[in-house]
Amino acid sequence: MPGLVDLALGTVLPRVATIALLISVGVALADLLVGLGAVRAIAGLSRPLTGPANLPEEVGTAILTTTASTTAGYGMLAEFRESGTLDDRATLVAVTINTFFGFVQHVFTFYAPVLIPILGLEVGLLYVGARAAVALAITCTGVVAGALLLDDRADRAATPTVEADGSGGSGGSDDRPLPVLLRDAVERGLGKTRDVLPRLLVVYAAVALLTARYDLTRVGGAADPLADLIGLPVAAIPVIAVFTLDTTNGALVLAPLVEDGVFTPRTAVATMLVGGVVSFAVSTFKRSIPFQYGIWGAEFGSKVVLVNTALKVFWIAVAVVLLLAWP
Repeated sequence: MPGLVDLALGTVLPRVATIALLISVGVALADLLVGLGAVRAIAGLSRPLTGPANLPEEVGTAILTTTASTTAGYGMLAEFRESGTLDDRATLVAVTINTFFGFVQHVFTFYAPVLIPILGLEVGLLYVGARAAVALAITCTGVVAGALLLDDRADRAATPTVEADGSGGSGGSDDRPLPVLLRDAVERGLGKTRDVLPRLLVVYAAVALLTARYDLTRVGGAADPLADLIGLPVAAIPVIAVFTLDTTNGALVLAPLVEDGVFTPRTAVATMLVGGVVSFAVSTFKRSIPFQYGIWGAEFGSKVVLVNTALKVFWIAVAVVLLLAWP
């Protein structure tokens, strides 16, 4: 019993308190930045991509909107497709280009305020950088595909810009007064902390107890060949299994193993990327297929899912190889 108390007071509670504080501050700051229009300003970088990709200028508005709301951005692209501004091939190119700008949204809402505090600065920044590179590679693939596969956009008929509800079209900031933005940001930060705190306590306590009593490098005998093939520690197998269920929990499991030296920063990030592929395969059936079918219909939605899945798996595999092979 004294050992459990020491573990709770000396390891679990201080770490969970630190993470909870950083999450609360980070989410509040993220919400404030969104309200002030910072996210939309970043999305303005999408406009120069439509020219090389031979897409109508209107598509830049949809890409901009994706940074603030993926659903709204996809809805705008669906409207362009239905109106004839985009054919199926151009729509697939536009959806592919959207990838990086959809990722930017998650930097503000999840990676910076939640994941980096859990993983620590070095591993967290390396992981977010790797995910950003993957997303950017997919977007660049879309630009190249548009340049090679689409006709010159000058031949495409222009239509009035479609504005999704709440997107504002202009990409401006929230029109609420600053005191209201601050109050709502603080409430959102505290609300997020209340949501995740019970899970943080339970999961991190379980992980701390597990790592204190068992050596995870000895777990998963049958998975040894797989770990050797990928070039990851054997302890990566249970971490990947947790990542399949939940990214935050996977990070919570991994963080103390990095501190204990079981993983280096690069093998930790490679493990999370592999776990992300497995998790993505699961989430495709649970969330992506229903969402894409709802936006596009079954036939074209299947094409969108196939393209998204193939590109994500390919570029994540490239990132893992580079991380593990880099001298």
